[in-house]
Amino acid sequence: MKSTLKTTLDRARSGLLWKLEGLSEYDIRRPLTGTGTNLLGLVKHLAGVQALYLGFAFGRELDPPLPWVRQDAEPVGDMWATAEESREYILDCFQRASDHGDATIAALDLDSPGFVPWWPEPTNLGKVLVHLTAEFQRHCGHADIVRELIDGSVGQRPDGGDNDVRSVPGDEQWWRAHHDKLERIASEVVTG
Repeated sequence: MKSTLKTTLDRARSGLLWKLEGLSEYDIRRPLTGTGTNLLGLVKHLAGVQALYLGFAFGRELDPPLPWVRQDAEPVGDMWATAEESREYILDCFQRASDHGDATIAALDLDSPGFVPWWPEPTNLGKVLVHLTAEFQRHCGHADIVRELIDGSVGQRPDGGDNDVRSVPGDEQWWRAHHDKLERIASEVVTG
């Protein structure tokens, strides 16, 4: 079971990171939702999530700690990169947090106790891994949408693999017609 959870987490990690590939500094940083969701911010956030859930929760702090997980950090400062935080810096932090988390996973059993102060009951590595995988998948979904908005790329891999919608054979003209059909249906429902 531990290897299955780790494999699922690794797939989510790599799926998230490829979303940055081939994009400019502007595209990985630009906010594409009203709350500012952006690709580099998602990577930064998940670096911190790993440091907290696979480090702090098991008394295995990441050293040096990530500055955006401190108590006095700027609100939602983990969801965007400052001008001084380069792509390489954020990716390095993500890799350090991943490596540190992997060491925790390797060192502990699934029933090893952990402590997450904001959770109402005690936990263990197994529960944390399930939570962490869900957290990754949620944010990978955000990254899917943000990347599609930037350049139309979809899926968990650069070839568009592991995406239910794009597994339907269709060229750009087919997808444009599909989009227009859905827009037409939505308008018809509203106007009656």
